[in-house]
Amino acid sequence: MNYQETTEYLFNSTPVFEKIGAKAYKPGLQTTFALDDHFGHPHQKYKTIHIAGTNGKGSSSHTLAAILQSQGYKVGLYTSPHLVDFRERIRVNGECVPEQYVIDFVEENRAFFEPLHPSFFELTTAMALKYFAEQEVDYAVIEVGLGGRLDCTNIITPILSIITNISFDHTQFLGNTLAEIAGEKAGIIKPGVPVVIGEYLPETRTVFEKKAKSENAPILFAQDFDADHLESSETCDVDMELKGSYQERNKKTILTALHILRQKLAISDEAIREGFAHVCELTGLRGRWEKLNDAPLTICDTGHNLAGWNYLAPQINSVKAETKHIVFGMVDDKDVVHVLQLLKEKLENRVKYYWTQPSTKRAIPVEKLSELALKFGLHGETYHSVKEAYNAALKNAEKDDFVFVGGSSYVVADLLS
Repeated sequence: MNYQETTEYLFNSTPVFEKIGAKAYKPGLQTTFALDDHFGHPHQKYKTIHIAGTNGKGSSSHTLAAILQSQGYKVGLYTSPHLVDFRERIRVNGECVPEQYVIDFVEENRAFFEPLHPSFFELTTAMALKYFAEQEVDYAVIEVGLGGRLDCTNIITPILSIITNISFDHTQFLGNTLAEIAGEKAGIIKPGVPVVIGEYLPETRTVFEKKAKSENAPILFAQDFDADHLESSETCDVDMELKGSYQERNKKTILTALHILRQKLAISDEAIREGFAHVCELTGLRGRWEKLNDAPLTICDTGHNLAGWNYLAPQINSVKAETKHIVFGMVDDKDVVHVLQLLKEKLENRVKYYWTQPSTKRAIPVEKLSELALKFGLHGETYHSVKEAYNAALKNAEKDDFVFVGGSSYVVADLLS
């Protein structure tokens, strides 16, 4: 098989959450342990940092990786989903895993894993952990796929665990209350391993404190943490390449994490500034309030749930423009009704909507989205592809207008593809 055939095999012969949603979710770690045993426990050959949370875990993972790279370490980075190419999920010092490695991994190990019927994510995680060992990385930053306790990344024992925040997402798997969801995310807290909590609410804080106490894990709440505790307060004045307003919260979480990491390894102020300022260049991160064009100003963002839009809607509203053109689509397990309500409440009247649907089976059909939007008085044209919607927005926009593309990672993925 060539690379395209190999990725098609991965997507079509294993259950893929991005494509089919709940049917691809496999609770339990039995398959993961079997794969890990087969490959000789590769994650034990390097140190890891484990990052969970409803929002912000991707940006935080990339930024920490960028900072460690800037210090001169060899750094593995495992994140999901990808936007354009499968290989984006597995990087070393910003370089994607080679196509040939993906081909060889599948060809050489099919006879073992096919009888196990692993999910796409289980197999991808095994590939990443093995690749990092073979590349002899110093550190690997590992982003949780979904939840924490039963996520297949949870076989690692990191030097630091991070939980960015908790909000309602994937409730069919993680629970219907914030405390229940926090309980699943808290599953990554390991015996004696320090944990940083980015944001908390009263009902989630007690869950984290109880779990940390039971595991004898030191716990630090970034929300309460005075960044002046860092060895140099200069690092608090970092220039962030990531410009979304929500990144200020991620910054506080990362600086708190660095406070703990600097007690274990060398990380200079210069490396911290460099990592924050050049995260996209160093790691290949895309789709976080990413500017695609100046005239008209065109931004895309992967914010895809209510918590994300609580930041995005006011930020879109704060952009000075005669007219705003919003290309918008979502997938079916998100709280689209409350996001549409937020658009109605937070955005001024000079907005034109271009309703669309990303190319995934989980997309909300554009006709249904348009129908829901009308209930909130949000009027717009419907387009069956992101490309059509985006081209229509660009055609209608004057050079002083603003174009925004988002609502789902898959909308941004279609745009960048």
